[in-house]
Amino acid sequence: MEVAVSTRSEQAKHPVSAMLAGPYGHPFHPILVTVPIGAWLASLVFDIASHVVADPGFLVRGAWWLIAIGVIGAAAAAAVGFLDLLAIPTGTRAFTVGLVHMTLNLAVTAGYIAGYLWRQTLSMDGPVALGPLALSVVSFAVLGASGYLGGMLSYRYGVRVADEATQATGFVGR
Repeated sequence: MEVAVSTRSEQAKHPVSAMLAGPYGHPFHPILVTVPIGAWLASLVFDIASHVVADPGFLVRGAWWLIAIGVIGAAAAAAVGFLDLLAIPTGTRAFTVGLVHMTLNLAVTAGYIAGYLWRQTLSMDGPVALGPLALSVVSFAVLGASGYLGGMLSYRYGVRVADEATQATGFVGR
């Protein structure tokens, strides 16, 4: 049983396609997720700020653009994240966590797409409407839960993380 677990764990550390998903020890997914997370966090800050400034239109329009940037970034992160998911052996806890992580991220992205389209039907001169603001808050909260699962995949299960023997080379003397 120990050999099977070790083999499965090692399989999840190597990319399906190094050119598309990043080479061993350098996955692309973790760096790409910073784009939607940052854009969507900034859009939420802009939304909230639109309720406390005298001329909120620029913040509402800025949030709208940030949501679009986040959706584009999420598409890129999802593409390489899916490749990382394919490296995880099916029937494992790590694969199940990966599926839930992916499903939550797809739901979050759908929420932001819906919010983007909803905002197009509203005035962008006043503060953001409470409906789209609430959708952003809920979507960002779900994103946080999904991020927790992504962290579990990397830091607990070691998906796409170099093995300990490779890591140990960084701690030998010069």
